Amino acid sequence: MNLIVGLGNPGREYAGTRHNVGFRCVTHFARLHGISFDRQQCKAKVGTGKADGIAVVLAKPRTFMNASGESVHLLARRFKVPPQNILIVHDDIDLPLGKIRIRERGSSGGHKGIQSIIDCLGSQDFPRIRIGVGRPQSEGDEQVIGHVLGAFSSQERSLMDETVPKVSEAIRCILLDGVVAAMNKCN
Repeated sequence: MNLIVGLGNPGREYAGTRHNVGFRCVTHFARLHGISFDRQQCKAKVGTGKADGIAVVLAKPRTFMNASGESVHLLARRFKVPPQNILIVHDDIDLPLGKIRIRERGSSGGHKGIQSIIDCLGSQDFPRIRIGVGRPQSEGDEQVIGHVLGAFSSQERSLMDETVPKVSEAIRCILLDGVVAAMNKCN
């Protein structure tokens, strides 16, 4: 079983924000494979099915971003998924807008949602797809928070419309060929 989790914040007011790009990508992947988020469990919207013949659980935590680990931990226990079979899809301000990077494991890199998952799982050994949302023009906590909770401009939205299908292809590549092959192909 593979658990694929898109990170974001629940609620309409966050739907089009940079922080919710993980939700958007996992929703796109679900649509491509005919999987619907038809139930709520483990503090997440969950859909199960098969992608290219591989059993998957897709999830969008209903906790806020900084508490994502609560949901991921519950899902991992419920579906008996080890960390190496948990794929996290999330935004990253350290990457240029629209850039995709796959990592096999590692630290949070300052991402509070990823840190929450590391803390709750007690492991950094889970793969992730990082999606660049760019950095704010000025540094500081308030500017970063405003940036990630801000909406994309129309130009940025256009670039993200091209990026989302590429993330679905990266997820598919990870499922079929493994993380290292996907890193070689997509990074």
